[in-house]
Amino acid sequence: MKKEVIIHNQKKGLNVIRFIFFSLAAMVCTDSFAQHPVGIFDDHTDIGNPKIQGSTSYDESSQVYNIAGGGSNIWFNRDEFQFAYKKMKGDFIVTADFEFTGDTAGAVGHRKIGWMIRESTDEGAASMNACKHIDGLTVLQWRPYRGMFMRDPEDEIFFSKKGGQTIQMQRRGKNLSMWIAHPGEPLQFVGSHVLEDMKDDVLVGIYICAHDSNTLAHAKVWNVRIDSPIVNEYTSNPHVVVPPIKEVLGSHLEILDISNGNRRIIHESPGRFEAPNWMPDGKKLLFNEGGYLYTISTDGGTPEKLSTGSVSKNNNDHAISFDGKMLAVSSSRQGVPGGGSAVYVLPLTGGEPKLITASTPSYLHGWNPNGKEVLIVAQRNGSKIFNLYKVSIADSKETPLTFNTSGHVDGPEYSPDGKYIYYNANVSGTMQIWRMKPDGSGKEQLTFDEYHNWFPHISPDGKWMVFLSFPLTINPDAHPQYKPVMIRLMALSQPGAPKAMAYLYGGQGTLNAPSWSPDSKYIAFVSN
Repeated sequence: MKKEVIIHNQKKGLNVIRFIFFSLAAMVCTDSFAQHPVGIFDDHTDIGNPKIQGSTSYDESSQVYNIAGGGSNIWFNRDEFQFAYKKMKGDFIVTADFEFTGDTAGAVGHRKIGWMIRESTDEGAASMNACKHIDGLTVLQWRPYRGMFMRDPEDEIFFSKKGGQTIQMQRRGKNLSMWIAHPGEPLQFVGSHVLEDMKDDVLVGIYICAHDSNTLAHAKVWNVRIDSPIVNEYTSNPHVVVPPIKEVLGSHLEILDISNGNRRIIHESPGRFEAPNWMPDGKKLLFNEGGYLYTISTDGGTPEKLSTGSVSKNNNDHAISFDGKMLAVSSSRQGVPGGGSAVYVLPLTGGEPKLITASTPSYLHGWNPNGKEVLIVAQRNGSKIFNLYKVSIADSKETPLTFNTSGHVDGPEYSPDGKYIYYNANVSGTMQIWRMKPDGSGKEQLTFDEYHNWFPHISPDGKWMVFLSFPLTINPDAHPQYKPVMIRLMALSQPGAPKAMAYLYGGQGTLNAPSWSPDSKYIAFVSN
């Protein structure tokens, strides 16, 4: 009996030891795999156990990340730095603005910030990083295999231009590339490299390295966007178009401050919505989704449906009259030629629309400041070429403004003073911004560059023009969805090159409608 009690107690003691051991193991495992999500990133952590601990925080109101990190270097066969990352697979485009902050006096010249693609949080993981250094050096560098020593210059690409604010990385299959831009400039290609053995599942994020074990470096990162692109629907020949894509990407409704380029997402959806107008009170935006129109507060929240009566196939062409009382829309009609798009007008408060264009296809783009006419793009008299027309609200009389027999024109919009109509045309072979007098005379080209520029919108104060720029690889007659595009700003009173304000994934539906705030300080747009 005594022997049995001893054995029982021994078993009990072993069970207690086992319980303590597995409890501690569970604590260790939980701590090891604990995540600390921040903003859109799944986690943030120090890589390589730096002497001084780093951190990443996110200000939801400004949508700015503040990142701090120590670390001796990102080089040789191991790294030390602070990393905020998201787990991803497949192709992606990541873009953000970076700026060193805090006390930078005496900082080691190779203090660096940027984007990184990494196989794991192991200090010697295979990786590639697109970085700018505090001394202005811009580099794309990589470690092909775990634990491999990075080599100079075999494992890096240097860019001759110093510094830059916007850094972008792209992954297309096994090919990874870097792009960079100073404020207002188009993104410039730094270089690319193929990492054949990089895993499909990777960690993608922003990072900072002090390049000094005894120092903590600081930076702010904003306009952070992570996009998963569609496979290019165009061939290498921009004039050869394959069937359009059917996949639908999610949508962001964004507000852009033209004074500093800061962007703020106020609404998002896994589906597709398009083309915001700014409501006259400056407190709401109007956009289309699923054939209907909705309003939403500029602070976000739940969209509210705007009644358009029996018209229920509204597309991304809608505009508000200059007096803020009326709304013009394009909507499809069944059983009529050209896809059935027709133009209607209705009170901005909602109601049953009045049909303005019996002939189709007709696409609305702008109001005359007098409130008596609208501008449309249309095919007429059996022609396959689109031309520009102004249409009377009272009697639907159409007056042609262009008489093209080839090429394409689109996006007509009056200036607030009524002196000009701005539009886009590809007379030169690339799509550029033009303007003409209200009677169609005095046509004048305003932009002269390698991009395809669409949908000019004039600020209410008449000082600025904003438009959408597509890459050269698209068809000159097309404005497709799901492309890397720019929103650019141009002063109308002073000649000069357009200024790049935003780099995004979008296109058709991003900036189709007049989208200036009433005070001419902000632009609303949709990114995908």
